[in-house]
Amino acid sequence: MRDNLFGLAAVSTIAVALSVGAAHAQKKYDTGATDTEIKIGATAPFSGPASSYATIGKTHSAYFKMINDQGGINGRKINFIQYDDAYSPPKTVEQVRKLVESDEVLLTFQIIGTPPNSAVQKYLNIKKVPQLFAATGASRFSDPKRYPWTMGFNPNYQSEGRIYGKYILTNYPNAKIGILYQNDDLGRDYVTGIKAALGDKAKTMIVAETSYELTDPTIDSQIVKIKSAGADLLYDASTPKFAAQAIKKIADLGWKPVHILDINATSVGAVMKPAGLENSKGIISTNYGKDPLDPSWKDDPGMKKYFEFMAKYYPDGDKDSSFNSYAYSTAELLVHILKACGDDLTRKNVMKQATSLKDFQGTLSLPGILNNTSPTDYRVNKQLRMMKFDGTRWQLFGPIITDDAKS
Repeated sequence: MRDNLFGLAAVSTIAVALSVGAAHAQKKYDTGATDTEIKIGATAPFSGPASSYATIGKTHSAYFKMINDQGGINGRKINFIQYDDAYSPPKTVEQVRKLVESDEVLLTFQIIGTPPNSAVQKYLNIKKVPQLFAATGASRFSDPKRYPWTMGFNPNYQSEGRIYGKYILTNYPNAKIGILYQNDDLGRDYVTGIKAALGDKAKTMIVAETSYELTDPTIDSQIVKIKSAGADLLYDASTPKFAAQAIKKIADLGWKPVHILDINATSVGAVMKPAGLENSKGIISTNYGKDPLDPSWKDDPGMKKYFEFMAKYYPDGDKDSSFNSYAYSTAELLVHILKACGDDLTRKNVMKQATSLKDFQGTLSLPGILNNTSPTDYRVNKQLRMMKFDGTRWQLFGPIITDDAKS
């Protein structure tokens, strides 16, 4: 009898051990993840020439605080570590190395800007640390063959450029185009995209092409040069500070070109208001998200949720800023990815989930616009709608346009 009791006890002990072992086996962690926390790293330009983007980083912090207050992700709190890089690539390198080697984050999230992301892309891929949803649309951030650990969030700049080129050919086939672009991957990709869409006509339609450096104090001379070349359509591939300068200078010159502006510089608060709302009237761009300023969304459940978030977690922020609604959307997508990871919080699984999006629609995405990714297509946003600024807010027009090109 006693032997049987010992036998039953042994079997019971083994069963418990196997059960505990199985539970532990289901949980997989890489550096930066534990039973209680997920470390996420980021840099943002809280100072420097692109400091208008600083509010994006502040919104991210507020969003993750909200998630933590709600219990975290699968029971784990987010430890969001964020440093100022002043939009300076050398500073970004320094701060990202600190995030990876000292803070030991699981992944980096929404590093802001093309030059900063370019500076750390190779390093993060060598380290096999996810560079998730980089705040840039340069084509190099949607290149899984060369950079399998990097995913951009913004629409691919070449895709956006192709859409503008098609729009010009349809609506302004005889335009004399002047191109202003930031002299980096951002600007050059936009130029590549529009030229690809214009095809052979690019040689005759483009009458001026000039760039600027981020360190330039103004771009007045570039605008004068484009006007003097006889351009009647300005293709403006720039960032907020310089977009506002361009709009002001155009008004000062009394010049009335068709003005097409890239999606990165469409913030009413950071660009249109400083440049002058009346000066900005008629500018054309694209979008994929709901505009907080658009009254047609006032009763939209997603927009209501966003406004409630801003009121509670970021009351000092501008609830009407497209930068803040953009940040809300990117943080929402990251949380979706991390929830999908379950208890497998390895860097490999993070990338697997990020590259397996199927018809994901964010609460602030325009109706009908869906996010789909695959191991061979890292582009999160491939659908856009055209819009025009009416002097107060952006007005959408036309159908959803999908860029079906491979990159």
